[in-house]
Amino acid sequence: MNRTAAAPHPAGDRLVICDVALFYAERSGGIRTYLNEKARFAAQTRAFEHHLVVPGQRERHVGGRHELRSLQLAASNGYRLPLGGRPLRETLRAIRPDVVILHDPFWRPLSVTREAHRLGAVVVAVHHASPALNAAGLPGPDALYLPALRRIYQHAYEHVDAVMSTIDPEPDCGRSAAIKLHFGLDPAFRPGPAVHGDELLYVGRVSLEKRIADILDAMALAGWDRPLRIVGDGPARGLVEARARRLGLTHLVELWPFVADRRALARLYREAACVVAPGPHETFGLAVLEAAASGARVVACSSTPATVVAGPLVHTFRPKDPADLARAIGCALATPRDPGTASALGAAMRWERVFEAELRDLERLCR
Repeated sequence: MNRTAAAPHPAGDRLVICDVALFYAERSGGIRTYLNEKARFAAQTRAFEHHLVVPGQRERHVGGRHELRSLQLAASNGYRLPLGGRPLRETLRAIRPDVVILHDPFWRPLSVTREAHRLGAVVVAVHHASPALNAAGLPGPDALYLPALRRIYQHAYEHVDAVMSTIDPEPDCGRSAAIKLHFGLDPAFRPGPAVHGDELLYVGRVSLEKRIADILDAMALAGWDRPLRIVGDGPARGLVEARARRLGLTHLVELWPFVADRRALARLYREAACVVAPGPHETFGLAVLEAAASGARVVACSSTPATVVAGPLVHTFRPKDPADLARAIGCALATPRDPGTASALGAAMRWERVFEAELRDLERLCR
């Protein structure tokens, strides 16, 4: 890749948009899905020029994808730690974007924002996660980490031009959302023929903040002899297995690896007796939307924003309350499936609409 700065883009050209994402890996979830769909939309429509900068094993620049050298951070999901911020700033100078979109507050956001502004770009911070979510993923009491994490978010967002979020990010970072963050659905997530099983299903990262153990506690409280299938990778697999042993539920728990194929994942959603998303700190919850659109019975924490989008297709429970979780699962299991409403949800949630709306917002921001 040519490291020399390119000439400014002529007035009236399509926007050059650069997404910067630290937590983008082979087995990551909603952020990867969103960014892959965005790259596909840009390539198909040519509505804007798209670049994606992510950590990689070695530096390479192929088309609009830029991988910068990094160290492995978590083998369970492929997350990597970049080696400083200079290669990222150099990459921005070569791309000369009109918009830089930061998908986390941890990859040198202040220096990247300064460099982007020097190049004449506007900077958008996407509020994918919260200090509470990050704190819940660390060992020990959340209160140990929350003050420092809130300062990190506030400093990272202080000088950006806009914040994009599904929820109100002001309590986390002191900034309100100027742009609404939307998510879409792959066409694979639609109702279809299925052999319905009797298992509960969790799909997502296996980590502390997802509170998968709450499902086990709910099963023990209810006295269910019903299998739980956990699909995903992450650092808390051993802790989940240990909790299952303590509760005498080991024979009911199946641990499956991450499933990348969208059709296979939709089939798992459809065949489960109930899909359960217990995490209380989600800033959206794409798996909830995918499962609902696939025609599954779904239970999610009442604080999950996707429950508002999915409406009557999702039963909710109080955060961190296994007894109420057991109640919600029982209600969901007693409710007939609604393929008509699920089909309508899937049809309305097209990725094309998401990126068309996002592009209009970014064009307004650049005026």
